[in-house]
Amino acid sequence: MISHPLRLAAGLLLVLSLMASLSPARADTSRYAAFVVDQNTGVVLHSRQSEATRYPASLTKMMTLYMLFEAMEAGEIGLNDPIRISARAANAPPSRLDLPIGSTISAEDAIRALVVRSANDVAVAVGERLGGTESGFAAAMTTRAHELGLPGTTFRNASGLPDSRQVTTARDMARLAIALQRDFPQYFQYFDETRFVWDGRTYRNHNTLVGRVEGVDGLKTGYIRASGFNVVVSAERGEHRLIAVIMGGPTAASRDAHAEELLEAAFSTLEQRDDRLLFAALSSPRINPIRQQALIAMDVAALGLADPVEMGSTQAAPPLRIVLADESSQLADARPATRSAPDEPSLLRGAWSVQVGAYNSAAAARDRLDRVTPSSAILSLAQPAARAVDVGGNRLWRARFESLTADEAAHACAELGARNEPCYTVAPGR
Repeated sequence: MISHPLRLAAGLLLVLSLMASLSPARADTSRYAAFVVDQNTGVVLHSRQSEATRYPASLTKMMTLYMLFEAMEAGEIGLNDPIRISARAANAPPSRLDLPIGSTISAEDAIRALVVRSANDVAVAVGERLGGTESGFAAAMTTRAHELGLPGTTFRNASGLPDSRQVTTARDMARLAIALQRDFPQYFQYFDETRFVWDGRTYRNHNTLVGRVEGVDGLKTGYIRASGFNVVVSAERGEHRLIAVIMGGPTAASRDAHAEELLEAAFSTLEQRDDRLLFAALSSPRINPIRQQALIAMDVAALGLADPVEMGSTQAAPPLRIVLADESSQLADARPATRSAPDEPSLLRGAWSVQVGAYNSAAAARDRLDRVTPSSAILSLAQPAARAVDVGGNRLWRARFESLTADEAAHACAELGARNEPCYTVAPGR
C-alpha cells in the first residue's frame, strides 16, 4: 500500500505525464527516450527506453568538451591558446560561427561557442586540434566514453552532424553529464551561460531552460532530423541534483516542456520521500546505528517502493514511469547495509561512507573511529570524520568513514559485522 504523500506525488506525475504526451498520430516511439536520475544518490526516478540506441546529434559536443577539458587539465592546451580553423572546419554545415579559413578562436571562446551556439565549425576545429584529424579525435572520444562507462555510445565526429554509425543511449548521456560535473567542476559554469558574444553578434543559448526553470544550470541541446529534438538538463534544488535526458522530441518547445515537467515531478517525488524519511529518522533511536537503520528500512519498505509504479496511457506518447531504483536492479531490500554495488560502471565512486555510531560528543565519535579502524583494512583507506547533526533540538556526532566506493563500503561493513561491530553503509548525499 503506497502512503498518502506518495500517492499525491504519483498522481502529480500521472497528470504531468498526460500533459506532456503526444497524440497517437504524432507519437514517435522509435526516437523517444527519457531518463531522470538523482546525481547525488544514483536513484533513477524515470526511465523510458533509456538503453535504446538513439542518435545524439549535438549532445555529442558534451563529449567534445569533456575531451577539451581533459586536455586543459593535462596542460596540452590553455584557455587563451588559439585553435585554427581549417578549410574542413570552415565548411561545416550550420549551426556555426562562420569562421574564415585560417582564422583562430581561443579555447575559452571555443567552449562558449560549443555550449551556447553549438557551432559545428568550432567542434571540427577542436577535434582537429586535439586529435590531428576529426576522425582520429572521434575514435579517441569513443575510447574515452567507454572508459567512463558509456557502453552504448560510438562517436564518428566531434559535432553530432548526421552519421548513421554515431549512436548513444539516454542513460549514457546522463552518465556523461555526471562525469562532466564530477571531473571538471571548475569549467561547469560555462554550461550555465545564456548568451555568447562573438564578432559583435550575440548568440543565445539553445537550452532555454537555463535561467528560466528553477535550479537548471546546464547542459546541452541537440537536433538532427534522424534524432528529433534532444536535451540533457542539470538542475539542483536543496540536497538534490537531477540529470534529465529527453531524446526524440517532435519540436524544441515540446521537448523543453516535457523536460520541465519531468523535473518538477521528480523534485516533487523526492520532496515527499524526504519528508517521510526525515520523519522516520527523527523517530528512530540514534545511538544504536543498527537499530536506527532497521527502523528506517522498515519505514521505507512500508512505502511500497519495491515495484515500479506505472503511469500514463498506452494510447499516448511513451508514458511516464516512476522507478525509485534502477530498472535493471529493483529495490528488493531497502536496507543500505546489505545492498551490493551495481554491476555496471558507476559514476559515483568514492562518495560512499560507513557509519559506525552516533554519539553525544565529537570526542566520543572520534574515539569510536580510532577503535574500529583496525577491524577492517579497507577503513585505513577512508577518511574518518565526526559529523555533527541536530536531531530534535539535540546535537549528535556521527562517526563515519568517508570517501569509499560502494564496494569498499559494503565489504568494510561485512568485515565489521563479522566482529559484531555496529555498521551500515551511507549512500552519496546522505
